[in-house]
Amino acid sequence: MQLTCFTDYSLRVLIFLAKHPERLYTVKEISLHYNISRNHLVKVVHNLSLIGLIVSTKGKGGGIRLKHAPQRMNLKNIMASIEPDLALVECSGKTVTARNEVEENGLKDIFRESVNAFTDNLAHYTLADLLAEKRS
Repeated sequence: MQLTCFTDYSLRVLIFLAKHPERLYTVKEISLHYNISRNHLVKVVHNLSLIGLIVSTKGKGGGIRLKHAPQRMNLKNIMASIEPDLALVECSGKTVTARNEVEENGLKDIFRESVNAFTDNLAHYTLADLLAEKRS
């Protein structure tokens, strides 16, 4: 499984804001911190605001902050909001025969089950857990 850059950047923004709750931050500041294109982050921040994970204030002195305390932001819910369709890509094989074999041998069901196990495990963690010292 591979997360999209959009999801990666979304998580980085959330982690940054969780680590720095003392004030509002601009997209430019976060862009410079992570060396990520400002244009990409504008789209990410817009989406995070739309789905209700951050609050955005426009104008002079404006910026962004988390909408809720990191302890209240469940990782499974975050991922479901950012990546609502973690389903498998429909074409698991390039040919009709390969696709049929994937469906007939149950591989698609096993992959779906694995994705569900992955997301269910995220339910045990919050954004605050990502701020803790490195886990072993």
